[in-house]
Amino acid sequence: MVDELDLKILALLQENSRLSYREIARELKVAVGTVYNRVKRMEEEGIIKGFAPVLDYEKLGFGLTAVIGIKAQGRKITEIEREIARKNQVIIVYDITGEFDIVVVAKFKDRADMNRFVKWLLSLDGVEKTNTSVAMQVVKEDFRIGLTED
Repeated sequence: MVDELDLKILALLQENSRLSYREIARELKVAVGTVYNRVKRMEEEGIIKGFAPVLDYEKLGFGLTAVIGIKAQGRKITEIEREIARKNQVIIVYDITGEFDIVVVAKFKDRADMNRFVKWLLSLDGVEKTNTSVAMQVVKEDFRIGLTED
């Protein structure tokens, strides 16, 4: 069970995952051991899945973002999703409702890179069709959410 202190710890870690337990404890006015124990518990429970830097993909040469809807045969959907999730370019795979069964967000270096990926998708057994949209501008790309009222 996550309480208000856990949420405050998570909010600080979302802001800066490099904060030390001591810095978090000082900010929240609790003991360092309390912060350590809570972070460890949240890691063990799978609430915290890891710590990663927030990257500027464009500066790394991945300036093309595509959102791809995939229509697939029902019995193959899970297998297709797992296969797609293994690809390095893919940052999101969602099993969705609506016109498409799967939505994928992926980053590419250029159109040729995206073209190869989409053709690979279409070659997968069970993929019936795809619909690719290219992001013209990234307005917001951030998986951090507000956890506290502050």
